[in-house]
Amino acid sequence: MSTSHPPREPELLHPPVPERARDARVGRFLAWLRENGTADLASWDELRAWSVGSLEDFWESVREYFGVRLHTPAEQVLTTRRLPGARWFPGGTLNYAEHAFGQPEDADTVAVVAYSQTRDTVELTFAELAERVRRVRAGLRRLGVGRGDRVAGYLPNIPETLVAYLATASLGAVWAACAPEFGPHSVNDRFGQVEPKVLLAVAGYTYGDHEIDRRAEVAEIRAALPGVRHVVHVPYGPHALGESVPWSDLLADTDEPLAFEPVPFDHPLCVLFSSGTTGRPKAIVHGHGGLLLEHLKNHAFHWDLGPGDRLLWFTTTAWMMWNALVSALLVRSSLVMIDGNPLHPGPGEQWRIAARTGATLMGASPGYLMACRKAGMRPAEEHDLSRLRQIGVAGSPFPPEGARWVAGQFGSRVLLNVGSGGTDVCTGLVQASPLTPVYAGEMSGPSLAVDVKAYDQDGRTVVGDMGELVITSPMPSMPVGLWGDPDGSRLRDAYFSAHPGAFRFGDWCRFSSAGSCLITGRSDATLNRGGVRLGTGEFYRVLQDAEEITDSVVVHLEDAAGGAGELILFVVPGPGTRCDEGLRKRLSARIRSALSPRHVPDRIVAVPSVPYSRTGKKLEVPVKRILLGADPAAVASPGALVDPSALDAFAEYGRRRAEDAR
Repeated sequence: MSTSHPPREPELLHPPVPERARDARVGRFLAWLRENGTADLASWDELRAWSVGSLEDFWESVREYFGVRLHTPAEQVLTTRRLPGARWFPGGTLNYAEHAFGQPEDADTVAVVAYSQTRDTVELTFAELAERVRRVRAGLRRLGVGRGDRVAGYLPNIPETLVAYLATASLGAVWAACAPEFGPHSVNDRFGQVEPKVLLAVAGYTYGDHEIDRRAEVAEIRAALPGVRHVVHVPYGPHALGESVPWSDLLADTDEPLAFEPVPFDHPLCVLFSSGTTGRPKAIVHGHGGLLLEHLKNHAFHWDLGPGDRLLWFTTTAWMMWNALVSALLVRSSLVMIDGNPLHPGPGEQWRIAARTGATLMGASPGYLMACRKAGMRPAEEHDLSRLRQIGVAGSPFPPEGARWVAGQFGSRVLLNVGSGGTDVCTGLVQASPLTPVYAGEMSGPSLAVDVKAYDQDGRTVVGDMGELVITSPMPSMPVGLWGDPDGSRLRDAYFSAHPGAFRFGDWCRFSSAGSCLITGRSDATLNRGGVRLGTGEFYRVLQDAEEITDSVVVHLEDAAGGAGELILFVVPGPGTRCDEGLRKRLSARIRSALSPRHVPDRIVAVPSVPYSRTGKKLEVPVKRILLGADPAAVASPGALVDPSALDAFAEYGRRRAEDAR
């Protein structure tokens, strides 16, 4: 397979820190394995090899170590390693929500701190959280919700959403959510698939200085969901919903105890939706047991969270990071919920909240950290972040310059944990841990018990070359199905058709001989120029520090005759900058010097803005389809975009390009 990436060693920022390794929760797990007589493992590499080679023993050890309660014993851990078709803990019953309330000694410990631009800060202890879940569970039962029914939340990242999620799970009902900034069409593309019985919604919210009224949107959503029997109004801001059940009714006192419906390991817990920017969103079903075990492993052994720790990660309810955020409760950590504009009143606000709340892990997007770097911020000096032990980074490729900046700010005291995963498995596939080295511009390596590889076009494992990211052994948190796909045909087509026996994740990646991983973007957006695959993330990394532009998106239009096609770089010029021939030459020289002559675009075109999904993804594939003549409304649902008008310039460019070709 042709490649533009000669094998090379990654740039080491920090080797594993002995003090961190000694105190890490994964170190305690290693000691427990030895004391238990399960496995005598002396290092991270040995643990990872065992976790992949002895999947059944590893996951049974995780279940036992964390005291996961099986109401009915499982017949076995794993039915088969064949993909698709693997089933975990068949015959066993449990409930995700049962594990979210800590131990009796945690009752008075703060479980949730919620910051909002709509109302004052809210704090709940583990006992207060359990009490609210008890009441709302009874309230949902009064509305007719039972096992298998769907409950949908058109809700922001606030405690009421968490309470409703756990109450729904406790009943064996199925949760689905959309953030209230989504438009009605996008919401109904999602909720319409799962046909909820109850819809919980807010009437509005505040975003920065702006008051947002969503009453009309809720009415439109409700009208399009004939199966909804009740709409519950969650009070948030000055507005109210008409003809709805007040949240206070669900919170009414009751003698009904907090109970947990025992359900099969793969019983649906929640439905997460793909971005919906290239077609109808996939309704990805995750099971109780899969998310429970995977998040216990991830949060304790990679994120090093446990009792007394606190997780802060800005997210909306539409992103899988929301499910990961609330799973901090599983390891008896508390969490910080943030709703509103994450940059209001300034880019330092997230650091300030991390300092105020004593966050031990702060998650951030690459774009946010690069903006902090560009602004010359010095968070470690400007804020008391003495409790911070990890900075998590996910969402898109993180340039080496950003990693060096974090290392310069915090040194080796704070672990930089750059990871990549996604909605499909609701966890990280590649990331760091307290026992792994940290590299600039690359992820430390595969996660525990994730058999992840790069495949070439013939389905062969490659090291040192770019390839398709695949998972070749079962994971508990792989989707238990797609909603509305009773025979599994759409699931097989989505994940298993490209490489039989392997789960195709859709990222374009390279593993080094050291085990680190570089992801350059989605494989369906990868540029194929003259037989060489170019990752879009490479361009963005090089252009990140170009002061004359503020953003960019690159696409490749193939030549039907088999030629090199046309590589087009769209840029957003900075204030006072014109996209003239001088700028084009400077950007081309920058790309040629940092990457290769093959990377130099054929055209550099100015646009007012770059289109993003509401989960922060650049819309490279929709842009490409629009340039080829597709209707913008057909390739990207406006309600799923941060700024739907950002597509207009690309549609106009596509029209001009088509006219010139005639």
